[in-house]
Amino acid sequence: MTSVDGVTHPFADRVLSQRFERAEGNANRSFVEARRRLDPAGGSAWIECGGALAMFDGAASPLTQTFALGLFEPPNDALLTAIERFFRDRGAPANHETSPLADPSLGSMLAVRGYRPIEYSNVLYRPVALPLSEPDSSIVVTPVASVDAVRWARTAAEGWGSEGAQVGEFVLGIGRLQVAADGFHAFLATHAGRDVAAGGLFIHEGVALLAGASTIPSARRLGAQFALLHARLQMASAVGCQLAMIVALPGSASQRNAERHGFRIAYTRTKWSNGQGPVPWGHG
Repeated sequence: MTSVDGVTHPFADRVLSQRFERAEGNANRSFVEARRRLDPAGGSAWIECGGALAMFDGAASPLTQTFALGLFEPPNDALLTAIERFFRDRGAPANHETSPLADPSLGSMLAVRGYRPIEYSNVLYRPVALPLSEPDSSIVVTPVASVDAVRWARTAAEGWGSEGAQVGEFVLGIGRLQVAADGFHAFLATHAGRDVAAGGLFIHEGVALLAGASTIPSARRLGAQFALLHARLQMASAVGCQLAMIVALPGSASQRNAERHGFRIAYTRTKWSNGQGPVPWGHG
């Protein structure tokens, strides 16, 4: 452990990775369950195998993957076969978001079974109690009720649309689902009475997962992202969370912004696929 401003920063070991991967896995599981409630005919489903969560939300969905494979139990052929059957029976490739702190045999086992790396992501974290400056008062951040799900989704989609039309369309479609998911808290940032940024917070066993934040192109560099971060960390503190985490593409603007505000890299994950892989999805 290390200390910054008198606040303990826990060491990034396997136990910490288990907490983070379980938090994100449970967030995705909540989204899948929300989809199943809202669209029973869609076939959304999840299973737990060997401590890993595997979920299906459509063959091309970025939610269709596993978390924590090899982190709680060593992988074996029977386990991987069962998970692969879960995806294959639903017409989807098997995609595994893997921590470098998982059992050392995992990478070689996946390679032998025909998997290839398709994406890398950095998991960053900071103690919630670490001091943070105040945001610009011209940015107002408020929690979003379920009745405003479409408003939240439109703002998020406009922000993510700069990453490509496909990503923006996905975010617009998933907005209602996210706001309806158990444990998910949606936030909107406004400037001069206009919605300019959206972000989410998922809380699980003392970990605050900050996800899905985006700002519309015309309102960037006004401080909306920092205001969203500040508001979400305030809520995390109020409910007793000890740690906050963000997942970002290596070297991205999201990673730079997180590091400016006290986050540090815990580890870099590898996503393995035995197919073409899902639609890319952003973080933070």
